[in-house]
Amino acid sequence: MVRDQPTADHGDLALILDAHRRYLESQRREGARADLRGADLSNAQLAAVDLRRARLTHAHLDGADCSGANLQGANLAGASLRGARLRNADLSAARLSGALLTGADLADARIEKAEMEFALLAESNLSGACLRDADLSGANLEKAELGGADLRGANLRGANLRQAQLDGADLRDARLGGAILSGASLRRCNLTRAYLRVAKLDGADLSGADLRDAVGLIAAQLTAARRDSHTRFSPDFGLGGDDR
Repeated sequence: MVRDQPTADHGDLALILDAHRRYLESQRREGARADLRGADLSNAQLAAVDLRRARLTHAHLDGADCSGANLQGANLAGASLRGARLRNADLSAARLSGALLTGADLADARIEKAEMEFALLAESNLSGACLRDADLSGANLEKAELGGADLRGANLRGANLRQAQLDGADLRDARLGGAILSGASLRRCNLTRAYLRVAKLDGADLSGADLRDAVGLIAAQLTAARRDSHTRFSPDFGLGGDDR
């Protein structure tokens, strides 16, 4: 694969990060904003580094350690972060559209209001992450770990969540129209007011899930889903309210 920039050596990277630190601390009066577009940062040690608003489009960060890094507002569109460590990182309002995050560790990360359309997150770890109001439309989250994640108001329209683990996740007001949740575990999920029109729930485990006031949900979607006595629906569900 042809890359836009050569591998960033330790000296160059240190200079870029120092200039970026001064850029942030001086409120853009000194230093320079980090421009690492297309750079090869595979396996780089970037734990706890402040990369707010950095330019990282199409950068190669496979296997990089970005644990606890501050990437608020950073542009990572199209970047490759396969197997990267982003545990406890702050990616609030970051741009990750089309990014490759297969197998990445994003546990307990802050990702609210991030742009992640069509991102590849298969088999990634997002347990306990805050994805509130994030745009994950069309994203691939097959077999992803999302237990206990905060997905309130997230846009998951058309997302692939096959066999994803979402036990205890908060999906209140989430948009899941056309999402594929086949075989997903949604035990004890809060899906109050979630938009579920045409969502595929065959084989999904909804034991203990709260589906009260879910929008667009009809009984036919649940014929092949698992439910138990603790699964909650609105009082009128199945009594003429299926078309609401």
